[in-house]
Amino acid sequence: MPDCPPLLAPLLSLFGAVPLDCLQLRFMQQALLGLLLLCPMTAALGVQVVHFRMAFFSDAIGHSAFAGAALGLMLAVDPMLAMPFFGVLVGLAVMAVQRRSALSSDTAIGIVFSAVVAFGLAVVSRAPGMARTVQQFLYGDILTISANELVMLALLGLAALIFQIAGYNRLLLIALNPIMARASGIRVALWQYLFAGLTALVVMFAVRAVGVLLVTALLIVPAAAARHFARTAGGLFWWAQLISVTSGVAGLLLSAQPWLATASGATIILVACLWFALGALLRHDAVE
Repeated sequence: MPDCPPLLAPLLSLFGAVPLDCLQLRFMQQALLGLLLLCPMTAALGVQVVHFRMAFFSDAIGHSAFAGAALGLMLAVDPMLAMPFFGVLVGLAVMAVQRRSALSSDTAIGIVFSAVVAFGLAVVSRAPGMARTVQQFLYGDILTISANELVMLALLGLAALIFQIAGYNRLLLIALNPIMARASGIRVALWQYLFAGLTALVVMFAVRAVGVLLVTALLIVPAAAARHFARTAGGLFWWAQLISVTSGVAGLLLSAQPWLATASGATIILVACLWFALGALLRHDAVE
């Protein structure tokens, strides 16, 4: 693996030792590592997105990937650099509109979402040749993730881990009662902007895995499914982690089987939805 960073080579070799034909392929090993890095982040942030009642937020950020990629192509900038930068700007703009107006979070997100989509379409309309290139972000493809992107994802995962350790309880209190959080000495605005920026970055990588059309599901479905199994706030976090990681791994491996041969992103979300259906069924039986 000459083009693989030294820190990643042992992990990829470990995946190759698994007795599955699909994991003998380099791109499948990189895809699996990418999902193992990405899914814990989307699970943790998905729980907080649900707490903040901002499910539409990830959709707005996901669609900003389309606009960011188009803008990057127009300015001759690598779309993989333009997308995160533009996504963070959109995330911060959503939080700013929400904080500085009397609008509800859904309304604020809807306004920014509309502006982002219209901007992306306007940019693409100026250069119709971009449409085919930008279209790949609609569906995503974790199988094409590069070694450099894995390194970036690992660094983002480290930042997300530090953020969760420092801010999980603070964000939970802010979601429950921002006035009480402010009275407790928590810098509410700072944590909300940090949350928006980090979520935007994670969503940009999630678009790489499942595409704009399914990026919201990658955040929301595991968190929603976890509610069926968890009894505490801490339990909700860990159940979301379990559901997200198992959905990512199982979805990737299933999609690679010749008898199924489906898109990996769609299969990952379908496995997560099966978790949700199982939880709903078990909870219904428990209630009865």
